[in-house]
Parts: sequence; structure tokens; C-alpha cells
Amino acid sequence: MINLTRKKAKSCSDHNAVFTANGMIIEQMNSVLKRVWVPGPVIIGAGPSGLAAAACLKKMEVPFLIIEKENCLASLWKLKTYDRLKLHLPKEFCKLPHFPFPPDIPSYAEKQQFICYVEAYAEHFSIEPLFGKEVKRAKYDGTMGLWQVQTNDSEFMCRWLIVATGENAEPVLPQIDGIAEFRGNILHTSEYKNGADFKGSKVLVVGCGNSGMEIGLDLCNSGAQVSVVVRDKLHVLPREVLGQSTFALSMRLLKWFPVRLVDRFLLLCSRLILGDICQMGITRPEIGPLELKNTSGKTPVLDVGTIAKIKSGHIKIVDGVKRFTSRGVEFVDGRSDEYESIILATGYRSNVASWLMEGNFFNREDGYPKKPFPHNWKGMNGVYSVGFTKLGLLGVSFDAQRVAKDISSQWNSELKHLRLARSVACASSQISHEF
Repeated sequence: MINLTRKKAKSCSDHNAVFTANGMIIEQMNSVLKRVWVPGPVIIGAGPSGLAAAACLKKMEVPFLIIEKENCLASLWKLKTYDRLKLHLPKEFCKLPHFPFPPDIPSYAEKQQFICYVEAYAEHFSIEPLFGKEVKRAKYDGTMGLWQVQTNDSEFMCRWLIVATGENAEPVLPQIDGIAEFRGNILHTSEYKNGADFKGSKVLVVGCGNSGMEIGLDLCNSGAQVSVVVRDKLHVLPREVLGQSTFALSMRLLKWFPVRLVDRFLLLCSRLILGDICQMGITRPEIGPLELKNTSGKTPVLDVGTIAKIKSGHIKIVDGVKRFTSRGVEFVDGRSDEYESIILATGYRSNVASWLMEGNFFNREDGYPKKPFPHNWKGMNGVYSVGFTKLGLLGVSFDAQRVAKDISSQWNSELKHLRLARSVACASSQISHEF
């Protein structure tokens, strides 16, 4: 843990400045805001990305400070996910660096199992973030060569800044005509927990990604009358093929065959296992699922049972929403229907552009690094990103290890020069004393 307990300063021109056991200096700026000088990097975010970066730095003996706006680890998983959520990929592709999942955890870990894994990860590496620190602004001061990270009650000064707030920092709430007129219940998936409260009611799920499809299934299993909006073309694949993870099988095939050939194989398997989804009202894109992921970042839906419910008619597929009415929705194809509840499965987005005052590394439009993976992790002036690869937890591990290795080399180089400077100073002092 980064200990902020005050200790008596050995020497400092400002009597309000104090040293800590970890080399940080805390300076009281005014009655509200205090300035904290951090010798190592500041990591923003205590989700899997921030914890992975912290663990990798810990392995390389580089000090750090990790700050988090919420009051818990992995706040997205704990506070904003539905109860039935499981890992979409097998656990071997979702483990964080230097710490495997316990062997008794199933291949597709459940929500609470993953949360326990994250908590065990933090405990194993003795990572204890400062909670309740919401970043208002982060800006590089070229004169001092330091980053200034201002939160609700502190200003942190550091040589390196690691942005680990992730791709899903805040929910996307679409601006659809008439949405304020709807008199029923409307909520984003970040507020949805389970279908118990929707039994017997008519529900429209707006969005058909993995979350939208899984919530539609959860609602159906809970006794709701469910319709899912499928506005755009999308790929749906079985989660497993012949008892193997579709993702793992794809990765193995890509070592030997080109992407388009692997895509053809996946689509053939999907047709054999799931049937022709076009007959269910779902249109596939012209290019294959892997090629689409590589070019646009759009992830295919991995089916966990929703397609069977669509086939049986228990879940209906409807067209895009044109506008809301007081009692329901008017669709783009001209049809209208009434609903008691609307679930917005419209995803999340990065919020980095709202607080990072930097125009070269991150896009202002979408809050992602301008360079795609694998060149997304490092910017100028000591700023880094972890968890913006569009590859999920697998990408987090790649980023965290690269970032820690790069900062470690700088840290050790600066320590080496500092020790050399001290040696020269001591030698000069000895010579002066002798003469």
C-alpha cells in the first residue's frame, strides 16, 4: 500500500511539506486541496487494467500510486453488471499477468468468481488503491517535466501517467426522438441486475451485442415477453464448436490459415450449429467475423442460448427504433408496439477525452489511443494506456507488461544516474576537504 501517513520532514523549504515512507511528498496547498509528489507512475483506475499495470510494476520494483474514483476494486464488474454475466472467453484468455485463475474456477468464470479473482490478485501483490479520487483533469507541465493529476481533493504530480480507466468508463445513452415521453420503466444495462422484477411484463431490449442478447435471454427465462432490437448487421457465433472454445479454435487456426479462410470455417460451423440466422431477422455483414473485428473492432456475439429462444418464438427480433411514444415505440419499418419497460443495451464508452488534456495520444472523439493495437500503449511525455486494445482482458495483459517494462527501464536508468551524481558529489566534497 502507498502509505500516506505523515512523517516529520528531514529538510524542506516549505514547512507544510512532509515526506512519506514511499518517497512521496505531501504539500498542503490550501484548506481543501493538497499536492502529492509521487516518485513513480500514477495509475488512474483500479479495474483489471490498473491492477495489471500495478502488479507488473511491482514485479519490477517500481513504486506507483493507483487512484480510483469509486470505493471498490473492479467497480464496473461490481456495480454495473448483471447477475448472470460470465466471462465470454475461457479463463486462460482472461487471466491477469503473473497470477492464474484457481483450478477450481470453471472455464467461463461467473461474475462473482471473477470479482473474487480480482480481489485475490490485488491482495497477492499488496495493491491498495486510494479510493474516492475522481480525476477532474490531467495535464503535462513541460516546464517541470511532470504530469499534474487533479482530483476532487488532491493534485498528484508524477513523472509517468498510466491511463487505465478502460473502454467502458461510462454508459452510452442514445438520443432517440420521444425518449422523454415514454411513461414506462427505462434503464441502461448498467442498472439492470436480473429479470425477477420483469416477470410477465412486456420488455424491449434496445441493442444486440453480447450484453443485449444475454439480458434478453435472462428476461425470457424470468417470464418476461421480450423483443430485441437488431438495427445493424451482426455476426452471431456459437460459443463453442465440438466442445472447444470458438475463440481458442480461431486462434489456433489463424497460425496456419489466412483470416478469410478461418472466417469461412466459422460461418459454416455457425450455420450447422445455430442454423440460418438470416431467417430469424438477423443479417450478417458482408465480411467475416474475424476480419470485421480486425478492421472495425466490432465483436461478434457469442451465443449462450438466445438463438434457440428466437427460433422458438419466445424472443422476438424487431427493427430499429424510429422514436419513442408515451406507451411504447415506433419502429423504422413503420410498425408500432407497446412496452412496459425498455432496457438500453447501448454499450459503454471511454471518458478519457473529458479529463486528459492531451491531444496527440488519445482521440478527442472516442477517447481511444490514436494508434491501434499493438502500438496503442505509449504516448509522449511519459503517458501510457492500458486496456484500450478492443481485445478485452487479453489485451490488458499485453499492455500492462509493455508499459511496466518501459517505465522500469527509465526508472532504473534515472536511479543509476542519481547514484552516479551522488558519488561524484561525495568525491568532490572529499577532495575539497582534503585541499
